[in-house]
Parts: sequence; C-alpha cells; structure tokens
Amino acid sequence: MRLRHWDTPVRTIAAEGELRDQRGRHLHDLRISITDRCNFRCTYCMPKEVFTKDYPYLPHSELLSFEEIERLARIFVAHGVRKIRLTGGEPLLRKNVERLVAMLAQLRTPDGQAIDLTLTTNGSLLPQKARALKEAGLNRLTVSLDALDDLIFKRMNDVDYPVSAVLDGISAAEAAGFASIKINMVVKRGVNDSEILPMARYFQKTSQVLRFIEFMDVGASNAWQHQHVVSSQEIIDRLQHAGLELAPVAPQQKGETAVRYRYQNGGEVGFISSVSQAFCGDCNRLRLSTQGALYTCLFATQGHDLRSHLRASEFTDQATADAALSTIIRQIWEARQDRYSELRGQTSPDHFSEHRHTALAQKIEMSYIGG
Repeated sequence: MRLRHWDTPVRTIAAEGELRDQRGRHLHDLRISITDRCNFRCTYCMPKEVFTKDYPYLPHSELLSFEEIERLARIFVAHGVRKIRLTGGEPLLRKNVERLVAMLAQLRTPDGQAIDLTLTTNGSLLPQKARALKEAGLNRLTVSLDALDDLIFKRMNDVDYPVSAVLDGISAAEAAGFASIKINMVVKRGVNDSEILPMARYFQKTSQVLRFIEFMDVGASNAWQHQHVVSSQEIIDRLQHAGLELAPVAPQQKGETAVRYRYQNGGEVGFISSVSQAFCGDCNRLRLSTQGALYTCLFATQGHDLRSHLRASEFTDQATADAALSTIIRQIWEARQDRYSELRGQTSPDHFSEHRHTALAQKIEMSYIGG
C-alpha cells in the first residue's frame, strides 16, 4: 500500500530536563512563525502603508526549512515544551504546510505523550487546507476575526476580504473534524468596538470559543495609542449590561493567556488582557521567527540566532550539533527576565505613547514572530 506523506515514524525524544527562567517560570509553549507573508493587511499588524507591494520579504533560502523546524522543535520538547503553535504572517501561505504539521505531530515527550499542536490563521485558506491539516495531525485551530459587519471587517483587513469567506473557512474546519476552534477578536476603540456584542451573541450560539484581545503595542508600525485600548473589564461590563451574565472558569493550566468565563445560559468566552492585566508572571512561551531567531517575549527588541548554529559546518555529526543547540536554548531560557507588560503597566500612558519612536519602537513586528 502506498503511504501518505504524513505516515512517518513517531519521534520520541530523550529527556533533557525542564527549564526555569530567572523568575521561576517553566518553559511550556513554543510559537513558530513559518512565513513573514500575509494576504491581509490588518491595520494593527501589517498596515498597508508599511507592508507595501515592494516590501522586502525574506527570500526562501532564509526561511527555516521544515526539517530544521522539526529538529529544533524536537530539542524544545525535550526541554519541557508541550504545546507548539504555528503562526505567521499567515501560516497557510507556506507551501505544503500540512507536511510540516505531519512531521511535528510525530514528536513525543520523554514519557511518550503527544504534544498539543495548533495553528493560528486568518481563515482565508481553510476551505482548501482544513482537511489536509486535520489528516496530518493538527489538534486545534485559532481563527482571527475582528468583526461580523462586512464593512468594518474589510476596513480592518484592508484587502476587501469579506466576513462570509472567513465564516466559510470556519465551517470547512468543522466539516474536516476540528472540534476545538477558537476565534480571536482584537478590539480597537473607535474601529470595531461596536462589534463586541454582535460577536459575543453570534459565537455563543456556536461550538467555537470567542476571545477578546486588547489592542497591544506590538512592533513599531501599528500606531498604537493607549486611548485605542478597550480593556477586558470594559468588555465584560458591556456584555453584562446587555444581559449576557458571566461566571469565571478556572484555568486549565498555569500560563494560559486567556481568562475564561462561561455564559449563564451556555457557552464560553475568553479575555486576553496584556495591557490592563499583565500576565508576565506566568508567561511560559518562546517564539521562533521565520528566520530562525528565538525571542523570549512578544515585545522583544532582539532575538537569538539559532539558524546559524543549525547550519554551521563546524560539527561533525548532528548529535553533537543538537547537544550544542540544547545548551544554547537552556542558557537563553535560564537567563530570561522579561516582564514588558508589567513595566508598561507601571508607566503612564502618555509617557508610553510619547516614546513610540524611540527604543520602544525597535520591537520586532508581530508578523515576524507571530502573536
């Protein structure tokens, strides 16, 4: 019988030891950006004024290959990573992404457990890709959707892409067998905050879990101003004022980004509050860029180059090279002290906004390391 391309041997990893950083935080999540390209031009992420048709995207030779990504992921799993999220840009633009999913789905922890493998997408390519992703071993999906009103949504994605097509992508994912689909809505005051209640009511009636995300100062190109932030507490107040009573739900594990609530009459909703309620204290995530740089914080100004070590010719065998990479990763995490959002919260909004074009403006773009 001819094997499908994802029928590959399960890779069980030898134990290397879990890691703690300078604040005692365990490494648990790895987010991997597999492309710096996107077919949307969302104003809070890749604004058209910056990411023009002439924008110098990375050439293919500078991207980590699937084999290089799998090799690094295997080392990270040995160091305690139990969840891997594929991001972008728009990850479904990466050719044959389902092959990478299949490779990562074969990884096993030192005690033989499968990892939690998930992917964040704008949903535009799900009708073509959902079934292949599911068959390759992807566990879960997160779909970005910032409005149900077509005019507002098109204004935000800035490429005239309709809401109906994203909803079709979500339906395709459900038909392919994805039981867990989360919906992320970035809320920006004066832009789409009028959609808070329509989005809540719509997704309460579905099996998907909507998560409201505070507009964050990621990167240097999204013109972030504190007055554009709609806090999670304000969103909760709006929902409850409209009769959608909420009760808190206990977190499933330490380090979850979303605070979860359940509607009184059924359904769940989440709130990601990096601006108003910093969760740095439990942050257990690393981010691997498209180009193979490792970032210890979403708001980082510089990364650690792993690609050069992957491609170095000084080692005579892969086992020696992997041992060296394992040591580098350990050193990076154990030196980690990041708490950007906490520090932002200790600074006045006016002061923060005034310095967007100084050192703060050097933060890496979200499209380069994912959300």
